[in-house]
Amino acid sequence: MTAGPPGSSSVTPDGYVLGVDSGGSGLRVALGRVAVDGPLFTTVCAEPVRTGPGGIDAAHLLEQLLPAAAELLGRAASHDTDGTDNAPAVVAALAIGAAGMATLGERLRAELPGALAEALGVRRLALAADAVTAYAGAVGQRPGAVVAGGTGMIALGTDLTEWHRADGWGHLLGDSGGGAWIGRAGLEAAMRAHDGRRGGSPALLARLHAVFGPAEGLPGLLYPRSDRPAVLASFAPEVAACAGADEVAAGILREAAVHIAEAAAAVCPAAGAEDGEGCEVALTGGLFRMGEPLLGPLREELAGLVPQARVTTGTGDPLTGALRIARALAVDGLRLPHHPTMLFVDAGDEPSSGTGAG
Repeated sequence: MTAGPPGSSSVTPDGYVLGVDSGGSGLRVALGRVAVDGPLFTTVCAEPVRTGPGGIDAAHLLEQLLPAAAELLGRAASHDTDGTDNAPAVVAALAIGAAGMATLGERLRAELPGALAEALGVRRLALAADAVTAYAGAVGQRPGAVVAGGTGMIALGTDLTEWHRADGWGHLLGDSGGGAWIGRAGLEAAMRAHDGRRGGSPALLARLHAVFGPAEGLPGLLYPRSDRPAVLASFAPEVAACAGADEVAAGILREAAVHIAEAAAAVCPAAGAEDGEGCEVALTGGLFRMGEPLLGPLREELAGLVPQARVTTGTGDPLTGALRIARALAVDGLRLPHHPTMLFVDAGDEPSSGTGAG
């Protein structure tokens, strides 16, 4: 499987692109055509890529990605859609979005370009923070902002010149308004009710008992866990379920909405306000499946902090975004700003790729 030399003239519409989404639940890989939107085939590697003292483990990622890519290319060959059964499989471009890429991706940026060129013949590679692929999936290549909410919470915006980031600092330093933040606040309110302290919620205490058992046992269940953020976030839906009848739970979601709106306001490009079209703020991720208990207060907060905001629901997830970046890269159409850690681009012998914002 080989790709032609860099340059859009070497890319054919029936060439392939690969998109990868690496996160806490594993590795998802999608294969698509250069000229056709959407994936042809997808596969999932359930084991999350390891992270060690040197950052994200490039060798472990390759151990999963290369067999997955071979499987998808084999499936494409056996279900050929254009009648060219004997044509060689050309991987024109590949984009990988990974949680932790911005801060833990040094090994990936150092090792993957050469390894993937050798194994798949890929000469055009993008390595992106998962917030960037979330942006590409939700907004595309337009100016705007995305709020990606799940266990954590991060806001990312661009005017297509540079990236602006707010939060995404993890459950100890931030991720304010995300699932772990909401779950922790709900459990704290439950423990206050257990103790008889002001600000407690008997309704949330009842849900704590139903989900985790006796309140006295919660610290022993929670503190030794290496996946504490996910455990905390698992209680967030209970907060949303109680919010309609419980003022403490409703107050937690209102406070979460304030944090999320503040992050969106910090990254929303000013250009939208100047041209009269408004700043698109796309909401993506499982957090917003809570529905109106969170979305109602969030719309109110955004209207006050970012009057020019046009709130939308993301049309694609991070895997969709990775495929979109790969397609754009394949045809020299990538408009999202390159950045040394947020969106590192290696496009063969193009000397300026991945060296700065712009």
